[in-house]
Amino acid sequence: MTRIAVGGFLHETNTFAPTKATYLDFVHGGGWPAMTTGADMLRTMRRINVGLAGFVEAAEANGWELVPTIACAASPSAHVTEDAFERIMKMMIDGIAAAGALDAVYLDLHGAMVTEHLDDGEGEILARVRKLVGPDLPLVVTLDLHANVTLEMVAHADALIAYRTYPHVDMAATGRAAARHLGLILATKQRLAKAFRQLPFLIPISWQCTFDQPTRGIYDELAALEGDAVPTLSFAPGFPAADFEGCGASVFAYGRTQKDADKAADAIAALVAGHEDDFNGRIYSPDEGVVHAIALAKGATRPVVIADTQDNPGAGGDSDTTGMLRALVRNRASRAAHGVICDPASAKIAHEAGVGANVRLALGGKSGIPGDAPYQETFVVERLSNGKFVASGPYYGGRDMDMGPSAALRIGDVRVVVASHKAQLADQAMYRYVGIEPTEQAILVNKSSVHFRADFEPIAETLLICAAPGAMPADPASLPWTRLRPGLRTRPNGPAFTPAARVSSTG
Repeated sequence: MTRIAVGGFLHETNTFAPTKATYLDFVHGGGWPAMTTGADMLRTMRRINVGLAGFVEAAEANGWELVPTIACAASPSAHVTEDAFERIMKMMIDGIAAAGALDAVYLDLHGAMVTEHLDDGEGEILARVRKLVGPDLPLVVTLDLHANVTLEMVAHADALIAYRTYPHVDMAATGRAAARHLGLILATKQRLAKAFRQLPFLIPISWQCTFDQPTRGIYDELAALEGDAVPTLSFAPGFPAADFEGCGASVFAYGRTQKDADKAADAIAALVAGHEDDFNGRIYSPDEGVVHAIALAKGATRPVVIADTQDNPGAGGDSDTTGMLRALVRNRASRAAHGVICDPASAKIAHEAGVGANVRLALGGKSGIPGDAPYQETFVVERLSNGKFVASGPYYGGRDMDMGPSAALRIGDVRVVVASHKAQLADQAMYRYVGIEPTEQAILVNKSSVHFRADFEPIAETLLICAAPGAMPADPASLPWTRLRPGLRTRPNGPAFTPAARVSSTG
């Protein structure tokens, strides 16, 4: 029987964010499944939207024996601590070493991990696994669409296969694609040629959405180029908040011949470069967005949905800034809801006070983001929750969620979801678990950039993007870069990075 060692270790690192990812963050998982090892891993990784679940499903259909090691992830944040990385890597390496005779290894990684001691987290993961298993054992990896792919990653893996949707509704499908590709390698006993191209500009995450052009068309063309000559082709727009040389968009192809791989990679890289002008759109200030949403809501039958994009916990934010909440209250929005503000202290006060109580809070604003501060006001406690529920929408795909002690608070006619753990608001259940029905609101403000669209676009009158203070600027050129590769444009048609100079946001 074909024996495959499997594991997962995912983190998207915003090196400018305020809070690092500790070992306990990986134990909890945030919006991801909690850390699992051994047989528990195979029980957990089923019928949910993650790469490992898709791979497990396909591998078992192929009759492969799976040897589980460790599966864990943490919410995006600043660097992964050295302690967390080394402890998790030891469990993964020890698990593979103890597996006995293997035919291959499959890993579910993110592709944009930076640690306290390593710029290229995934490059190091793959280097250590390759050193253990030797040069000939197939090693296949799934990556997030936001991966910052490096030469080291390409060198050590037999295939890197990235998601093709943002919102990421195809994570499990990508795991199944990795199983198909691994099956091809095992059947032919042949290595495929590799081609890797890095793009010359950073792409803001708000304009990477695959519901929209130009990204949708790029992925359509990418799929059309795949076939017998090029079994696997990927485009990763990258995560533009990691200050190291590997940051940015890339294309990677695997072909029967080097010519096949190079031709496909060059075609997609040229297509992306040709759309540089198109990676942009309208972003509102908090007051502009709320005033516009109030006007639109007067004639709407469905909610106007606003992305609080710069405090997106899916991009490293702490999910606690208060700029959008202040704008809703200041502009007297009605039938409005905002979530999720992560503030365990405020959630605790609400639980102690009980439903119906008036509580004076210094809500949110504790992550030290410039221009933000705790919102000191009196709120009504409308509903309490232990924070446990199932997020059944297309992004989370049925994951068990644990937001910790949570509450629905009201100020005026604005309701806010307050939780003890952070996770990107990408599922309608993240309102319902505290008694707020999202379809009955006039305005919804979600701490998310794009993932929320998978579950909210079908119920939305329209979508707006607002830039309140947060850890993930909508314009990556405004970040204080110091270590990018020279000449990389820090936004489409923007200033090129110069190592010795701080990049201006107005170039």
